[in-house]
Amino acid sequence: MPTVTSSGYLAALTQEIEKKLQRALTSQSQRLNLMQELFADIALEVDVRARDIIRTRDDEDRVSPEEGGFQSRLCFYDVLADYYVRVPDSGKLILDLIVQIWSQSFASNIFALLFHKWLFEAQLENSEILIRYSSALVHGATNVFWIDIQTNTRRFFSLFRYLLEEVALVPMRINKIAPQAQRDLYLLLSRFIFFYNLVDKLEIFLKQFPVFPNAFFVGGPADIFVIELTDQLQKLKVEPVLLHYLSQITALQGLELRMATSTRLKACLYSFTSPGGPMYPTRAVRHAAWDALDFLFPVGRYPRHLISLFFRLLYPWYWPSSCWNFIMSCIKTILYSILRLIFSQWENLRKPKNP
Repeated sequence: MPTVTSSGYLAALTQEIEKKLQRALTSQSQRLNLMQELFADIALEVDVRARDIIRTRDDEDRVSPEEGGFQSRLCFYDVLADYYVRVPDSGKLILDLIVQIWSQSFASNIFALLFHKWLFEAQLENSEILIRYSSALVHGATNVFWIDIQTNTRRFFSLFRYLLEEVALVPMRINKIAPQAQRDLYLLLSRFIFFYNLVDKLEIFLKQFPVFPNAFFVGGPADIFVIELTDQLQKLKVEPVLLHYLSQITALQGLELRMATSTRLKACLYSFTSPGGPMYPTRAVRHAAWDALDFLFPVGRYPRHLISLFFRLLYPWYWPSSCWNFIMSCIKTILYSILRLIFSQWENLRKPKNP
């Protein structure tokens, strides 16, 4: 049970959220700014001093500080989402206010952050409300995950992990929402599972995939997953994020794909291997794409490289940079070889000679 101080603190935060939503509802000219400020406030990370007040014992068991990195990050929406599950009535006014401004762009984002646990853990009987809320959840989660993509942060990792591990992989919870919402949620998770470093859940995730109406034409869960992934790759514009996806894509090895899906993935990766349009990939992205392509499709790797080299020769303006990079690579290789030789000789000299 949370302490009185914890409950009081969270109740005060709830009142502040209600006040800002009411101001946004009454002031149409300031609505966008107020909603944006509210979204930023609940997405803030909780500082060390406030953690002792608002974190409950359950929170500490779930997120261990020793984990480090983004997985141990605790934001205000984390504790508020737990609070609205423990005390469902406390978030009722916030829900009513959000419903009145659904059309505002940040409304679904705020709903997804604050009520993603409430939607699946509270008792909701009205199917129409479930359809509306589940649709808003998917829409809002999509928006916040793209914010993480654009900023190359993982502030909303806990939301993604909950939707994956506690909803998508738990039939009792995922079946609470409509079949179309289930499919939309699985497609959403497919697009971001690589970004949030949860590839180890891929096998069990594919086993839980719902039945899609177009499965006869598209293929099974693996095909649908790869199609979503290739579409996601083509939308990425942040180089570190794209490199991260390409480094994780080796997890696709061994998946049974249809020929059309395999060709689609191969074409997507190949589009990142050459400079210029339409992707304009950097050198690092091109090399990562080649590595992923050669790993997933080893057959024909040498003809692919020869064809790529031939087309590079058709663009003379790329020759200087290619020659320079080739020379630098050769110099680095020779230098590293010399250093390895020196260190190996040094180690041999330091070894005591046998009598």
